[in-house]
Amino acid sequence: MAERLFTGAGDSEDCQVIMAHATIYVGFTVPQLLRGASRIFPTHSALVVMRHSDFCYCTVNGTIKSKRKMDHLERTANNFRQEVISQAKVCGIANESETVKRLRLAIANKDFTFKAGQWVDFFIPGVSVVGGFSICSSPGLLEREGILELAVKHTVHPPAHWIHTECTLDSEVALRVGDLHGYQEGKGNGYKMGTVKLYYSAKNTSELLFKKNILGLMNAFPGKITCHFHVTQQSSQICKELQPHVTEGRISEKDLEKHVSKDTLWYICGPPPMIESISKQLSNIGVPRNCVFFEKWW
Repeated sequence: MAERLFTGAGDSEDCQVIMAHATIYVGFTVPQLLRGASRIFPTHSALVVMRHSDFCYCTVNGTIKSKRKMDHLERTANNFRQEVISQAKVCGIANESETVKRLRLAIANKDFTFKAGQWVDFFIPGVSVVGGFSICSSPGLLEREGILELAVKHTVHPPAHWIHTECTLDSEVALRVGDLHGYQEGKGNGYKMGTVKLYYSAKNTSELLFKKNILGLMNAFPGKITCHFHVTQQSSQICKELQPHVTEGRISEKDLEKHVSKDTLWYICGPPPMIESISKQLSNIGVPRNCVFFEKWW
């Protein structure tokens, strides 16, 4: 079974996530990973949610160049969209960390559905720029309660800025699910669960989003899911629950080289400087370019 490595992060150089795994997390960010254990290992494996063609490969020198910053609709122009555009009302706003807000959205359209690993086009009245955000709640929550959740980091990007500065309870928006052509219903049948190794780095433990959920998954699937948290600017004492899993300092080549094998695939998610840094580290330890993938979310 091919082993896979994924890296995902937030919008700063200090937020780095790397996931090495032998199973189904192809191109998922950390919120996508945490949609509930019942959705993480479905009968139809999430392995097929993203295709290799939907990722960038590392260049010869391990760096990634971007000529200009494209908006969300440009970046995803070739991706399939569902026809349904649903009105939604903000029914909950919570601070997931100092820089990330979690939105709870009540979905008006009963035909609105999504699968784990998908994202939404986010339309805001009066804001011309369309947002693109990964869904961080489970399809089961939508089925049971008609609720969808997003975790959005504060940036100057107009949709994210609106969420952090103007969005209030009862604000009305519209959503459309983005999909990928590579999904095939029958392909995951009989898929055997492998292992997941997640490296997740942020400035401090308060910015390690969904850490309690991750610890819960580690306990629920011992030996199958492991996580190594890294913090780069921790000033307060780390709580006892996290201490065994936290290392101070950035993710290093030494951390990564122990997972190098012919069966390992590596997936990276984060801002361009982080992706460039990790890509170079992987090149230095002999990881072939065609085994390294990263999301094009900038």
